[in-house]
Amino acid sequence: MSKAHFEVFVDAADKYRWRLVHDNGNILADSGEGYASKQKAKQGIESVKRNAPDAAVIEE
Repeated sequence: MSKAHFEVFVDAADKYRWRLVHDNGNILADSGEGYASKQKAKQGIESVKRNAPDAAVIEE
């Protein structure tokens, strides 16, 4: 079972955003941008799920 969930919300500028929240309340990731519609925000979530399941960690 996942220890995190995605939340979709409206920001102060009336844009939709998403954030990935751990069960302990810590924000693990966020959209970094506002979307014009809830559908676009959800597409952003799906893109993260699809494109980064095994993303490499780059150390600088």
